[in-house]
Amino acid sequence: MNAQPTVTERTGRTGTPSVRKTYPVLEMTCAACAVSVESMLKHTPGVSDAGVNYANQQAWVEFNPKAVTQQDLQNAVRAIGYDLIIDAEDPQEVQAEARQRHYESLKKRTLWAGILSVPLVVIGMVFMDMPFANEIMLALSAPVVFGLGRSFFVNAWKQARHGKTNMDTLVALSTGIAFLFSTFNTVYPDFWHQRGIHPHVYFESAAVVITFILLGKLLEERAKSNTSSAIKKLMGLQAKTVRIVENDVESEIPVASVRVGQVIVVRPGEKIPVDGVVIAGSSFVDESMISGEAVPVEKKADQKVFAGTINQKGSFRFRAEKVGADTVLAQIIRMVQEAQGSKAPVQQLVDRIAGIFVPVVIGIALLTFIVWMLFGGENAFAQALLTSVTVLVIACPCALGLATPTAIMVGVGKGADNQILIKDAESLELGYRVNAVVLDKTGTITAGKPAVTDLDWQQPESTQLAAILYALENQSEHPLAEAVVDYLKGSVEKSVTLDHFQSLTGRGVTGRYEGIRYLIGNRHLLDEQGISVSLPVMQRAEQWQKEARTVVYFADEKTVLALIAIADPIKETSKAAIQTLKSRGIEVYMLTGDNPQTAGAVAQTVGLTDFRAEVMPSDKAEFVKDLQKQGKVVAMVGDGINDSQALAQADVSMAMGKGSDIAMDVARMTLITSDLGRIPKALELSRRTVRVIRQNLFWAFIYNLIGIPIAAGILYPISGFLLNPMLAGAAMALSSVSVVSNSLRLRTARL
Repeated sequence: MNAQPTVTERTGRTGTPSVRKTYPVLEMTCAACAVSVESMLKHTPGVSDAGVNYANQQAWVEFNPKAVTQQDLQNAVRAIGYDLIIDAEDPQEVQAEARQRHYESLKKRTLWAGILSVPLVVIGMVFMDMPFANEIMLALSAPVVFGLGRSFFVNAWKQARHGKTNMDTLVALSTGIAFLFSTFNTVYPDFWHQRGIHPHVYFESAAVVITFILLGKLLEERAKSNTSSAIKKLMGLQAKTVRIVENDVESEIPVASVRVGQVIVVRPGEKIPVDGVVIAGSSFVDESMISGEAVPVEKKADQKVFAGTINQKGSFRFRAEKVGADTVLAQIIRMVQEAQGSKAPVQQLVDRIAGIFVPVVIGIALLTFIVWMLFGGENAFAQALLTSVTVLVIACPCALGLATPTAIMVGVGKGADNQILIKDAESLELGYRVNAVVLDKTGTITAGKPAVTDLDWQQPESTQLAAILYALENQSEHPLAEAVVDYLKGSVEKSVTLDHFQSLTGRGVTGRYEGIRYLIGNRHLLDEQGISVSLPVMQRAEQWQKEARTVVYFADEKTVLALIAIADPIKETSKAAIQTLKSRGIEVYMLTGDNPQTAGAVAQTVGLTDFRAEVMPSDKAEFVKDLQKQGKVVAMVGDGINDSQALAQADVSMAMGKGSDIAMDVARMTLITSDLGRIPKALELSRRTVRVIRQNLFWAFIYNLIGIPIAAGILYPISGFLLNPMLAGAAMALSSVSVVSNSLRLRTARL
């Protein structure tokens, strides 16, 4: 796959020729950042349209290359503190490296901020009267506020230059003013003593706010750190080199050099490099990444093979038909990228309201200062300064900033206790709204591995016959043979050696023991060898086939010795979990690449009426899209590479813990036990977590709604009460404690 962004030529909205490019964006830390970047791009001369996705940290820009260059776009974004990656050989890799460096830096800053804040809190709350307490706190808090928290001030300044604000603005203002006010009180305490006011300091408040906000950003970055790993692993499925045959001479070339029409050799265990058609030889190929089915598919002349699928024990040659970006695997990679990019940005409520809350608080602080200067009397300036600082301190976003991440942290921990790994906040925020669940069949509803369900001996079972059956299947290359071997492994006490073993492609295997010829295979093999099948055996086989089981016959030269049924067993918890979801009014669907007969049998067993069979990976994603167009909030549950597109497209995605690494990377939740009973628990956990978040935000806002007017001095004309900034700092701390305490209630919730 070419990592360069795609370029689409089109005519812009103004009628001028334009191109559309996608660029990775660096330094975005909240949804408000994405809005700022999008706004700057849209207002850049020569740009006709632009959009920024916070979820995948990318921007698309439609622009006239004659009027604006990529460097101009980059400079516009850099002006407000962000960056675009342009002209990189692998922009996704550059972005991943930059984000990893940012994450490591953020981790170190958060750790040091915590270390320095602990003694600050101890001195500020317990030993405030000790000698040189203020000076010690000044020395400890300065590196936290202006060193470790430097990014808040830099970003706030860059936003202010363009008339914009975000949460960084409020953090910078409240902590900066609290620090400077405290420094003034430490250096010139007599200014307040002469006016009969005790000069309080708020160094610990400024440092703790910085520490908490850094911690919140660290948790968010950690949740987003693996967003590109799924794409990398999908790309890893592609073969690096390919063995071609020209003029009966084999040679190895890079897969990127393969041309349509070339003949390619595939050996046992190799990945198939491109899409094509078999022209010689035969084998079984593991196509689970496309179909999701655990049983490898037999490939012989004139049958199609696909890039990324894995050859088993045979060898064959095929003619290349689709190469590069045209292969099925390349399309899966592209569709996963598009699906991840099409998700709505993570819109944390705190970030959405920051654009209103921040300027309102600043306005109230300024208005407070002006009103006190006009009507404050003899100590107008002192009272104006005190009240305006108190407003900024009490409006500090600590409780507001903690409202969501603390609930998410506890919710994620509660999920882990219930074998549900949750990777991001968006899944917890959306889960409670899910009203449609789409289930993959193989590996999700079923165990995902063929197993013997019945072994019906047609004559008294003997240890010798079981040993012969075991020996035949142990030498067979057929994928179903492993199921029989696993079934017999504990019961065969003595091994036997077969003579004249032979594999018959598409029918079964034969071998001799003590002069008698034995065979195991399908009905075609028995008919070919002239072996009669009794009516009871025939009826039993037909019954098993109706139940979507594969029937295998074990026979000697004259008669059927045993009948074997093989199927992918349904998990014990699947039916109960599906019934629980349906009882909550949630629609449940099943999708599978398997045949309609098998799909119907499984659906009937677990109580499903709505299912789709023989669906390709793209069909699964389209099915999810169709449900979303109907206004449904869709949860997709799967375990295979073939499910990755649908998982990326769904509003909430869950992977089975024993599934493929790629499915687990794309999905935002992983069910460790592969138990479908965890799905209702995950949705219930989402409901409870969202309820706690709403409670936290309600109390955080009520606190500000009540506290800010009091801090501004609204009670002074009535009762003479003026809120001390120290009490404002304590109130701020108390609000944070109440938010954390409310979040911790999730630990005791019953799911």
